[in-house]
Amino acid sequence: MLRSGTSIGANVRESVNAQSRMDFINKLNIALKEANETEYWLELLHESGYLNDSEYVSVYNDCGKIAATLTKIIKTTKSAI
Repeated sequence: MLRSGTSIGANVRESVNAQSRMDFINKLNIALKEANETEYWLELLHESGYLNDSEYVSVYNDCGKIAATLTKIIKTTKSAI
């Protein structure tokens, strides 16, 4: 989870200096995939008892908001091409 969770921010940061709109979109798509993977790991940690309900809900909702934001940015950028 540490790898996928931190990779979201790393890919978003990398997108800032993208060489083109398509490169920007590709980097954000990678960040979105990492957000989805992070949601998976959070689900496993919750189901296995490592995260209690309130911890899980809080972090999972934050991750979902990040994924929704990335999705919106990707769609908006694609529509401008």
